[in-house]
Amino acid sequence: MKQPSAFTRRLIVLTAFSLAVITLMALVLYDTQILNGEQYKAQSLSSNAASEVVEASRGIVTDRNGKVLISNRLTYTLQFSADEFDSDEQLNCAILRLLQLCRENNVAWNDSLPLSRTIPVELTQSEFDEQFVLFAQDTELPGSEDEENFSLNMTAAQLMQQLRTQFALGDAYSEEDARLIAGVRYELAVHDLLNDKYTFADDVSVELISQVVDGRYLGVSTGTASTRVYNTKYAAHILGRIGPIYHEEWEGDEENGVVGYSDLGYAMNDLVGKDGVEKAFEEYLHGTDGVKLVTTSSDGKITGEVYVTDPQPGNTVTLTLDIDLQEATEKSLAKVIGAMEKADKKSRGGAAVAIAVGSGEVLAMASYPTYDLSKFDELYDKLVSDTKRAPLFNRATYGTYAPGSTFKPLTAVAALESDIISPSTEILDRGRYTYYATHQPACWIYSSYGGTHGYVNVSEALTVSCNYFFYEVGRLTGIDTLDSYARQFGLGESTGIEIGDSAGVLASPEYAEAIGQYWTDGQTLTASIGQSYHSFTPLQLANYVATLAGGGEHYAPHLLKNVKSYDNASLVYAHDEEPINTVEMSSSTQKAVLKGMHDLAAGSLSYVFNNCVVSAGAKTGTAEVGDGTVNGVFVAFAPYDDPQIAVAVAIEKAEAGADLAPVAVDILNAYFSRSEIGTTIIGENTLIQ
Repeated sequence: MKQPSAFTRRLIVLTAFSLAVITLMALVLYDTQILNGEQYKAQSLSSNAASEVVEASRGIVTDRNGKVLISNRLTYTLQFSADEFDSDEQLNCAILRLLQLCRENNVAWNDSLPLSRTIPVELTQSEFDEQFVLFAQDTELPGSEDEENFSLNMTAAQLMQQLRTQFALGDAYSEEDARLIAGVRYELAVHDLLNDKYTFADDVSVELISQVVDGRYLGVSTGTASTRVYNTKYAAHILGRIGPIYHEEWEGDEENGVVGYSDLGYAMNDLVGKDGVEKAFEEYLHGTDGVKLVTTSSDGKITGEVYVTDPQPGNTVTLTLDIDLQEATEKSLAKVIGAMEKADKKSRGGAAVAIAVGSGEVLAMASYPTYDLSKFDELYDKLVSDTKRAPLFNRATYGTYAPGSTFKPLTAVAALESDIISPSTEILDRGRYTYYATHQPACWIYSSYGGTHGYVNVSEALTVSCNYFFYEVGRLTGIDTLDSYARQFGLGESTGIEIGDSAGVLASPEYAEAIGQYWTDGQTLTASIGQSYHSFTPLQLANYVATLAGGGEHYAPHLLKNVKSYDNASLVYAHDEEPINTVEMSSSTQKAVLKGMHDLAAGSLSYVFNNCVVSAGAKTGTAEVGDGTVNGVFVAFAPYDDPQIAVAVAIEKAEAGADLAPVAVDILNAYFSRSEIGTTIIGENTLIQ
């Protein structure tokens, strides 16, 4: 066989060598660009790049039908840093120049120094907040031989003079300019102590950004942030707001088991939920920030950006609320209270709650007076100072009211289930209840008209609200049994709703003893008709009626329906809880009690309920609160033959519970009109703007 020539052999070797080199180069390129491309790219940029946190947008909040209640808007910010200044003089001049620009453009900036901006200065806090205390304790007074710190007992003028000295604000600066510069210097000092960036101004215009860039304002950098947008002016007490992390929130309280935000992976400058839904569902709404490397040229211009970690937006939180029903509820409550106030010039507060029977879903929850969340910051001083009307107070969950006669259905259930009476048992109303020699309360009809209700059974007693009947069955049933049923219905105990509530008060011998009083037999009589020490929230009353109408299944009222990932790709959480307990209640008991409530709506209240689109049951309550003042309470459910929704309304100084009936009817009409239209036409994973 002929051997290859020397030339051919050299050609084969050269070809093999070339292939090996090409293969090696391909492997290196694959490793560099494919396997470890991002790592090598980041390393190559690290020498002329700065790491920046990329803020993750907060999750949005929708109602049960997908209508967006809270969303986000991208905004521009101005940040200020003292790092590039060599002297106080340079820094102060740069700050004053920036302040002058903001004043010319009517732009607000962040300044929490507890001194007024008007001259002469005044202290704006009666007690210094933790931020100022931290600053005062860490800042040594210039020229002090004993390393003396700022005093917390200074007058406003003394504090201003010390700040002038501390920040080298000489006589060349006017009092007004010195105060404004000191405010920025104070913010820089505090943020430095907290190892945090100082955002000088939020939500600034593109025009201002251009002026800053073109004017080469030293120390200033621009950034972006996500600002919360409230897409509804309703449900302010439910939705809540966000704000900066307070010092005590950052550190937490290990001794009392309170975890600080520092241990939860938050940055010091993060915004967190402060109340309402924003706070309750913080863990779902708060996203995870990303990190990017920003490269710059020698003259400071950005030449490139590389995301090391992508930001992960917060989840989408869906509430049980129907925002259209919420709107109808707030409008009706305001209309009825407004008419009362116009008639007698007395200011009032009130609340209304609607709950779905058989699930505990809160469909609407209104408190009056209310406010517009989108204007919270600009109205804050006015809202806080209005202690008479207390618009920030959520009366639906924290306002407590004696239930009055709305408690009588519960007394009826307790007596019927304890075999004290049967549905057919009749008791003669004699006007004044004379069983006890020293306490002889009268039925309302006897006190008002000198008459009686005659013989009535339990259904009839509920319809005419016969006090005499319930004095007798309350005495026979006993306070221990009454209280046992009240607890089973969730009265006098926190409901556990996510935004927090008051437990209220359940009248009992134990409570009387706790407040230094003695329980008497007469207290049992008044407790059986919803007086004595009884004091419940409108939320508790609505849920009690929902439990009654639902056959005894007592669900925890709640606002969270489900949580989905920001892109709706996955379900993070879905509420699916069993009843807390079931109140033992025979069908005959429920039928007798609901019939009495239905006959009230169809009888003496027919002038209101004739306008209701469905048949309903209702109970009025008028509760004395002292000084001759009474509050009105009203509960209802519908439809009568297939209960789906329960409603409770409370209005302060309402004189009579029947006056609240129009609010309940408006709520029922709004709910069932929407049910007829139907929400099933809305597709899954659909957000409605």
